[in-house]
Amino acid sequence: MHKSSEPELILGVRNLAGLEACSRYADAVYFSTDRLSLRAKAKEISLETLEDFVSEVRAKGLKAYLAVNSTVNEARLDEVGAVVAAAVKTGVDAVIAWDPAVILRARKAGLRVHISTQANVTNHETAEFYRSLGAERIVLSRELSLEEIRQIRQHTEVEIEAFVHGAMCMAVSGRCHLSVYVLGKSGNCGECTQPCRWEWELHGENGLVTESRGKYLLSAKDLCMIGHVPELIEAGIDAFKIEGRLRDPGYLEVVSRCYREAIDACKAGSYTPEKVEAWRAELASVYNRGFSTGFYFGVPGLEGFSPEKGINASEKKRRAAGIVENYYPRQQAAAIRLLEEGLAIGDEILIEGSTTYLKQLVRSLMKEDMSLQSAKKGDEVGLAVDGVVRKNDRIFII
Repeated sequence: MHKSSEPELILGVRNLAGLEACSRYADAVYFSTDRLSLRAKAKEISLETLEDFVSEVRAKGLKAYLAVNSTVNEARLDEVGAVVAAAVKTGVDAVIAWDPAVILRARKAGLRVHISTQANVTNHETAEFYRSLGAERIVLSRELSLEEIRQIRQHTEVEIEAFVHGAMCMAVSGRCHLSVYVLGKSGNCGECTQPCRWEWELHGENGLVTESRGKYLLSAKDLCMIGHVPELIEAGIDAFKIEGRLRDPGYLEVVSRCYREAIDACKAGSYTPEKVEAWRAELASVYNRGFSTGFYFGVPGLEGFSPEKGINASEKKRRAAGIVENYYPRQQAAAIRLLEEGLAIGDEILIEGSTTYLKQLVRSLMKEDMSLQSAKKGDEVGLAVDGVVRKNDRIFII
């Protein structure tokens, strides 16, 4: 039986800032271009910039997996050819796909293929079918229990990957039609408007509004398996996948670090309930919708949903403060404008942009050659920075 001793940790990213945030902890990243992706909003990486992005991934010692996982209508077949050609040129480590047209074209071009969770693989015979097409890895359905994953592992040599953290969809393996029915935006083509995260009311046949536990009736909690990492490793899962291509870099940094520490602790024999509690508290400090273990230990009931909470259940939320107007490398300083909130010496801040991710303390504020202890909303001041920042980067207090 194939068995993984140390699973690969894979993070979803959308730009260089996200890559920077998780690069010290991840083994690989998955991402998409502006075509044929289930995250159509993640457009920072295009076919034209893909080669540069993959070069940055390589420079950080990580593997690069390109997601080509949207529905491919007849009119989009030409796009498949363009994306596959770009993937070959840039030398990505694998293409994540489920549509046979993408799989066959990728294999013909000599690319490695990982089967997307969109394929909803739930048994070893289906895994073997995709292996016969040349797939090296299967991203299993999110609706499987841990025991079912163990059984699949025992009957196939193909690598298996499973989601361990991040958003859960109320539909089977993300195959949801609610968005297209409500707003004409297809989730299966990457345009999901997430109506499952809206407030809803139940109306009876008599026209009366039915009482319920809350108004977020379709909003599933986020998956969090930080308390079960040893069991996941023992089940023989080759790769741990973390959802979050549209999450901010701060989220990626915290989540990747917690799971890296958990994997390393298992390897060292130092994985303890006390550490799990600390990791869970850190994970709860960044964007989340409440946590559950998904389908790993049975089909979730009401405990798998978060009807009382809105989009973000985290009690610790970053606050927008301002924007970078200019950067002066010789002085290691930035000119900033405080549009939303003031800053003070000692504040912990995050400076973020599509290619910037910098976390630091405010250690120096200057205005008209005068040193300040604090600056108020509306001020334009100089800020000492610990790294390179760029015009229009956003500044947050964390």
